[in-house]
Amino acid sequence: MKVCVFGAGNMGARIAEVFLNGGHTVKLFDIKQEFIDRGISIIDSDLSFLVSKGKLTAEDKADRMSRLSTAVDRKEANDADFVMEVILERMDLKKDLLRELDGICPAHTIFASNTSGLSITEMAASIPHRADKFIGCHFFNPAQIMKLVEVVRAIQTSDETFQFAFDLMTALGKTPVAVHEGPGFVVNRMLIPMINEAIGIYADGIASPADIDLAMQNGASMRSGPLHTADLVGHDVNLAIMENLYYETGDTKYRPHPLLRKMVRAGWLGVKTGKGFFDYDGPFGKEIVK
Repeated sequence: MKVCVFGAGNMGARIAEVFLNGGHTVKLFDIKQEFIDRGISIIDSDLSFLVSKGKLTAEDKADRMSRLSTAVDRKEANDADFVMEVILERMDLKKDLLRELDGICPAHTIFASNTSGLSITEMAASIPHRADKFIGCHFFNPAQIMKLVEVVRAIQTSDETFQFAFDLMTALGKTPVAVHEGPGFVVNRMLIPMINEAIGIYADGIASPADIDLAMQNGASMRSGPLHTADLVGHDVNLAIMENLYYETGDTKYRPHPLLRKMVRAGWLGVKTGKGFFDYDGPFGKEIVK
């Protein structure tokens, strides 16, 4: 299957990697070649690590990389069987991309979005004559490791499109869950309020970020504490999800804590910038243990 992934950032590159691992041909797109080059380096590094650990042969890595191509010109998606949208969490940008691809991709192409909380139904409505072929496939970070994918139906999504996407995620070695669109889907509907509450506990001086995470890891069996998780997701994304949940529901439990807004304004977005509730050894670096 020919898969076109739009967005070569951390998530986009890892999602492209998942499809390569599944035996598919992948074309990775972004608006600048420098973004694409960074995405390629992420994939190459991940596969090289597997080779070093004996979990992948050099030949297997070469085969996967040989099935990866790149492009800046969106017209090169004219033979796509499956499109994965993994661009910025802005509805206007996503709609613009979908409308452009609607005029480029074949009639059989299935469109999927990795949005973590924006309306799948609204996106589908931007390509009305093929809205039935639109679905959400929400991967979790890091996408090449995390098993869960939320397969999210828009109100327009056909049963055939849903089943195709659900079976595809299973074939990729993921654990898909069926979701009817609702604000925050399943995981973020529960996770985001917990992150917001953890931020409030820290802001109130009740406990340090490390102790908040330790409490939830050892008291609630979380593998990663809420503030480490928030750093990994990225605080710009956390804020966008909270604002969308608050807007969609009107429920004050989703209102973003002022400290989160302040951190986003400062550019302290977590792992992606090297600083969040914890410090990291450069962007996307390891945590600096103090």
